[in-house]
Amino acid sequence: MASRIDRILESARSRLERMPARDVPAALERGALLVDIRPQAQRAREGDVPAALVIERNVLEWRCDPTSDAKITQAVDDDVEWVVLCSEGYTSSLAAAALLDLGLHRSTDVIGGYHALKAEGVLV
Repeated sequence: MASRIDRILESARSRLERMPARDVPAALERGALLVDIRPQAQRAREGDVPAALVIERNVLEWRCDPTSDAKITQAVDDDVEWVVLCSEGYTSSLAAAALLDLGLHRSTDVIGGYHALKAEGVLV
């Protein structure tokens, strides 16, 4: 029997068109925003992604919501393409689904997370 969190993760992922790591450079070229939600200690241990905006998970919704007083300048409307990145692609699925819940319909995450970007050699 699957755990509750496994069921929640499966539900979140069923709503996403998850992105393979090899597709991240093309997404960035078309204007997508790569958002690294890993905590600072994890980024320090694993490495940075130069092309990514760093928005830690606990404030993601407030920073990406174009109607929020705490939004970042890139959060201009609901058509921004958000590509969420965590270490291995688990937390990012839940985070991308939360962005969908905000009406940010072009939100997804990177399959395999930072580790997949590194393995594919596409740390951009």
